[in-house]
Amino acid sequence: MKMKKIALACACAGMTVLAGQAQAANWLMLQGTEPEGSAGRAKVWGFVQAQYQKDFSDGNAGPGGCAGGASDCYIPPKLIGPDLKSQSSFNVNRARIGVRGANFPLDGKTNYFFLAEFGNNAITTGSAARLTDASVTLNHIPGARVRMGLFKTPGPEEGLQAIHVFDYVNFTTVTNQLMLERFNSGFSGTDVGAQTIPVQTSLNTFDRPVGAFRDVGIQVFDAFKQRDWEHSYALMVGNGNGLNFGDNDSNKDWYAYWSSEKVFGGKGARREGLKMFAWYQKGKRTYDSVGDGTGTLKEFDRKRMGLGVKYLKKPFRASAEYMKGDGMIFVGPDKSSYAFKNPAGAVVASGLEGKANGWYVEGGWYIPGTKWEIDARYDVYNRLTEQNFEMKFQTATLGAQYHFNKKTRINMEYSFRDFEAVNFASGAGPNANLDGVKGRAAIQVTAIY
Repeated sequence: MKMKKIALACACAGMTVLAGQAQAANWLMLQGTEPEGSAGRAKVWGFVQAQYQKDFSDGNAGPGGCAGGASDCYIPPKLIGPDLKSQSSFNVNRARIGVRGANFPLDGKTNYFFLAEFGNNAITTGSAARLTDASVTLNHIPGARVRMGLFKTPGPEEGLQAIHVFDYVNFTTVTNQLMLERFNSGFSGTDVGAQTIPVQTSLNTFDRPVGAFRDVGIQVFDAFKQRDWEHSYALMVGNGNGLNFGDNDSNKDWYAYWSSEKVFGGKGARREGLKMFAWYQKGKRTYDSVGDGTGTLKEFDRKRMGLGVKYLKKPFRASAEYMKGDGMIFVGPDKSSYAFKNPAGAVVASGLEGKANGWYVEGGWYIPGTKWEIDARYDVYNRLTEQNFEMKFQTATLGAQYHFNKKTRINMEYSFRDFEAVNFASGAGPNANLDGVKGRAAIQVTAIY
């Protein structure tokens, strides 16, 4: 009942006091192109985000209990990432530096985008730094710009937009679990048919970087203006292997995106408008047929799709998005896998051919005459919807931002969380641990340079 009241408050705030940073911007054009004839050869840019988070969840109540407050008495939703070793932590979660520009004066129609990550997050797992973007865009064909290399894939708004203008500290659960793909590296070569394909040898070995909403491939895209409307499209084919430059099998991922926006005014990342968008992603993953690292390899479909709307006209902002997924739904209590195992070690649920869906609604109010912004968000994620181990994750977030200037701000937020296995009684099965999931506080400073 408490969660429902909080959710209703957030939803009402999101729909009625719905400005600030998250705008109806055209991220395809902002990230993939440069102003023709006026872009410099090299513009150095980047940002730093430093944060503190505190989780207030109780220890696990499952088999073995939680004695002495050891970190292994807490499942990941009760620990702070990316290390998942503590319930409170300071962190420099992002520190990125990049260069972008054009071949001007040689060729103003050719531009590039380069960005590297030095922060402590799931991207830099196993390394001190990692390249996140390296692409070239050819703007020579009217209506069909061509972008090649490593870059963000057409997809959900939380993933496609620039992270340094994101209005919250943490992603919604549906975006984090359904769209932020995990890749495993515990592989050894095994013959499958006429080719050698990697096979998983360790259930909980996910120490390659997350996909970070990116892929290596080629994209055709553009935007078209009709009076006060702007329509955009993107078609892309990629390896389906995240930030990893090479491919791990012969399959390719396909991406499609469309948006239509009524532009109210402004430009760039702070443009005001009403944007409607839809997207679709499809590919295959080669994986252990059971999901526990001991079965025969098999190819599984991975499909993702969604649609949403975003509005900005200061001092109000509002957005909502629905997503669903079919196949390769990651689950598990520790270092996310695709198999959920009981205390005896038997696989009781699998996300390899599972289904999931979720949605969020959020909004903000930039208080006139001040540097303050008030934010509210409610998100839901339904995982393994056709299995006995279906789980529902509900989160209501209340937050505030203080904008020191256009490039420096501080985010403060508190999330109320209600996680449950819907087919189990309170305290039974997975709920023995999920019942202890409680609120989380976060504060983060962002400085863009």
